[in-house]
Amino acid sequence: MSERQDHASPGRRPTTGDTAAVAPPCAMVIFGAGGDLTKRLVMPALYNLVTAGRLPDGFRIVGVDHGRRTVEEWRQGLTDMMNQFVGSHDGEFQADRLDKKAWQWLGERMSYVQAEFEDADAYKRIGQHLAELDKTAGTAGNYLFYLAVADRFFETVVERLGAADLVSEQDGHWRRVVIEKPFGHDLPSAKALNASILKVLQEQQIYRMDHFLGKETVQNIMALRFANGLFEPLWRREHIDHVQITAAETVGVESRGKFYEQTGALRDMVPNHVFQLLSLTVMEPPTSFDAEAVRGKKAEAIQAIRPLKPGWVERDAVRGQYGPGTVLDKPVLGYRQEPNVSPTSNIETYVAWKLQIDNWRWAGVPFYLRTGKHLKSRKTQIAIRFHQAPHALFRDTHVEKMNPNWLILRIQPDEGIALQFAAKRPGLTMDLGNVSMDFSYKSYFDAKPSTGYETLIYDCMIGDATLFQRADNIEAGWQAVQPILDYWPAHAPKDFANYAAGSDGPAAADALLARSGRAWRPL
Repeated sequence: MSERQDHASPGRRPTTGDTAAVAPPCAMVIFGAGGDLTKRLVMPALYNLVTAGRLPDGFRIVGVDHGRRTVEEWRQGLTDMMNQFVGSHDGEFQADRLDKKAWQWLGERMSYVQAEFEDADAYKRIGQHLAELDKTAGTAGNYLFYLAVADRFFETVVERLGAADLVSEQDGHWRRVVIEKPFGHDLPSAKALNASILKVLQEQQIYRMDHFLGKETVQNIMALRFANGLFEPLWRREHIDHVQITAAETVGVESRGKFYEQTGALRDMVPNHVFQLLSLTVMEPPTSFDAEAVRGKKAEAIQAIRPLKPGWVERDAVRGQYGPGTVLDKPVLGYRQEPNVSPTSNIETYVAWKLQIDNWRWAGVPFYLRTGKHLKSRKTQIAIRFHQAPHALFRDTHVEKMNPNWLILRIQPDEGIALQFAAKRPGLTMDLGNVSMDFSYKSYFDAKPSTGYETLIYDCMIGDATLFQRADNIEAGWQAVQPILDYWPAHAPKDFANYAAGSDGPAAADALLARSGRAWRPL
């Protein structure tokens, strides 16, 4: 056991084959410490890292927010929230009990600084507090600044950090900044934000967060493709008919009506979450798992999306908005009846899009993307359909039709991989049935539940940027969706609301595939 592990957080030690080291000493400064993101995802993820034995003794959390509260009040609020999560299966954090020793270990390392994000003097106080922690807590001059704040504060916080000399890397100390989505609202704003923060930070200091990339199945896409001689030769146009990428939610906009009226499903989900799944699916093999090699191939994949001409948007992109309905046996309101939503709103809560990848591997293979609120079930998956086998061999048998082969990568909620293929039914005649080989992370590896943030926060601490978006990746995503963003506001939909809450989505999305004789996999 290494010296570093001797002084790690309480909890389990790495299991056999688990080679991840304990993170280096650091202070994690959370801007927006009183917000929902911190309570529901960041803090539960840190707790899971404690129970996994990944955090060192020289780790401290500094909460920064405008609310006037003591550290005891902040800590108690987080404790109450964690206790609410225990035994609940509604959120990302899943636990049957709270390890009091692990939570106490984390709580003892919390401190709080009240500050307005625009106030330059506040950053001097934060700097003084961090310098004191270096002396008394062994944080070693390493700082991770986490921007769990509204996107309008991103530039301000980064500029103030730079002016206070808190992000200069000297004498072997590292300084990193985590920026949550949305990273821009369109291509011009994304470019402007990148230009602004790159005046203060180096690209290697910026960690643009997309929590989808913390999911085990997302990380496993590269392993599935590039570590198996079975799959990589088939991963191309000669063998694949089409690909469906789904990110369906049962929740509506909840209390975020004001936010959603300015955003919509396209901006909220496609350039980030959905395109991250797309890029991992279509990227070419990198030369190594080095962060820059992987991120370079992912950027190339998004840059290869065929640009949409204005006349193609109506044909290839579908928007929807949910009306009243029943979701998980409960009646729900339509989007236009939600709080802080206009009764005549034309904001989309559903998007479906048929796109093409213009390169040698994927030319001619359609990719169908869909994401939406208040759908029938919560499901994020990548479904790859292989070409149909010829029927001639079976024409003199009882086989009436050939069933297609599917490879299903389940991202959530039940992370795993399934391969569907045809097999002969027992009996005297040739009759085919669909069978499935199914792999579940939870049952096979006894995987512990996670929020998806554990891996990402840990990677920030050790300086591994593989799962984070680079500036060119961000801008390529906005470049691809910009024609739709330009077209939709100028052409109001005629039929909103066009799908009932609790359904599979609008009929126009079904028609998008039906035109080529295809159909969505059911939700």
